[in-house]
Amino acid sequence: MDEHATGRPRAVALLGGGVIGGGWAARFVLNGVDVRLHDPDPDAARKVDATVDNARRAYRKLTLAPLPAEGALTVVTSVEEAVAGVDFVQESAPEREDVKRALLATACRAAEPHVVIGSSTSGLLPSRLQADMEHAERLAVGHPFNPVYLLPLVEVCGGERTSPATLQRAAAVYRSVGMWPLVLRKEVDGFVADRLLEALWREALWLVRDDVATVQEIDDAIRYGAGLRWSFMGTFLTYRIAGGEAGMRHFMAQFGPALRLPWTKLMDVPELDEALIDKIVTQSDEQAGGRSIRQLEELRDDCLVAVIQGLRTHRFGAGALLDHHERAFLEASHPMVMGDGDDISRPLRLHTARVLPEWVDYNGHAHESRYLQVFGDASDAFFRYVGIDAAYLAAGGSYYTVETHLSHLREAAAGEQLHVTTQVLGCDDKRLHVFHELYRSGDEVLLATAEQMFLHVDTAAGRARPGRPEIIDRIARLAAAHTALPTPERAGRAIGVSRVPGER
Repeated sequence: MDEHATGRPRAVALLGGGVIGGGWAARFVLNGVDVRLHDPDPDAARKVDATVDNARRAYRKLTLAPLPAEGALTVVTSVEEAVAGVDFVQESAPEREDVKRALLATACRAAEPHVVIGSSTSGLLPSRLQADMEHAERLAVGHPFNPVYLLPLVEVCGGERTSPATLQRAAAVYRSVGMWPLVLRKEVDGFVADRLLEALWREALWLVRDDVATVQEIDDAIRYGAGLRWSFMGTFLTYRIAGGEAGMRHFMAQFGPALRLPWTKLMDVPELDEALIDKIVTQSDEQAGGRSIRQLEELRDDCLVAVIQGLRTHRFGAGALLDHHERAFLEASHPMVMGDGDDISRPLRLHTARVLPEWVDYNGHAHESRYLQVFGDASDAFFRYVGIDAAYLAAGGSYYTVETHLSHLREAAAGEQLHVTTQVLGCDDKRLHVFHELYRSGDEVLLATAEQMFLHVDTAAGRARPGRPEIIDRIARLAAAHTALPTPERAGRAIGVSRVPGER
């Protein structure tokens, strides 16, 4: 498969542009992958564009890492045109076995022999889906969750004729765009996640049918309780903790007998007659409170972003995955480490940014916190340039900021392109003194400056230690080259109000 060094495919074909197909389009496009989309719906392009807009808005809130240049989204008129020349195919047609089998067979005939084909089915067995395929060994289920562009889980499942290599390659594609592939050990109706959700859904329908609870009360029971734990601990780890110091065995001994009590109706399904459907629809409309689907999608995305970002702080669950994916974006944005032939006689220009609409405050200009954000990103770019990569950080070495002095000189408006230059003012084996200047690109107007002092630390021990010799050597070379530069005018400035002559 023709892939970038990051492992991402160059281009993918998406067969189906509904809610799931549109989510796939957003996930791939915003990760820099070209998408060729086929859907017989004449309105598919508009719907998918709206989903990509939603995802773009969410990503701007989710991560401050520089995303790769967006992939191109092209809508084509046939399956054959969609799969021509791509590296991966993802089918997201309606959940009907006959439709999916015919579509997958057509795609298999038209796609190049090495191309893996994934199906977004939420429960159909891959052995049945691959029955009409000439090269059935390259089909794998890749079952995502809505919204595909934010929720990282994708269940990967093979059929009787699927090769192990296909599962590995499908998982690698999903992993390359920030997802968490859960490779199933065997195929089973409904896979894993939907079987769990189905149990909850059945019980919820009975509770509504029997007037035990409304749809909102059931949702409240989840979102104010176990749902918060599930977002980072799941079920079994939660119960292990509930067992106290004695752990899971104690929990099973204490609460296992309750499983014999007639609490649930998991083996029965309530009849979805018109009365029950009307009740659910009416209560659901009341719960929505007049908000449109687009408003509800934005609220959902904002809440998911907040939860994932909170988990990132602790590098746990989906937050750890986001942290890992962000680091890949950051390293890809500055892939080159300082070389012997680099021109280091001038301040380094290592970081660029654009003022996003959400950066702007009530005055119509970028909020002061965003200046610090841009300077922080410039410092990170500098560290990557001198060789501080993910492996270095994982080994416990890092520079921590100990002092920052910002000067705000001009305003930055929404949409303006920015760049930062960095000059090394001094260093030793533990300390680093730099001066950043933030410019509006194009007219080179100086907008702000930042003087920063960093201390190299052992992150495990929590104390200062010298950096590795190769890192210190590169920084020292920069410092020596920059001694020939004029000292920046605002370097060493202190904040204070000059006393008016005659005042006491």
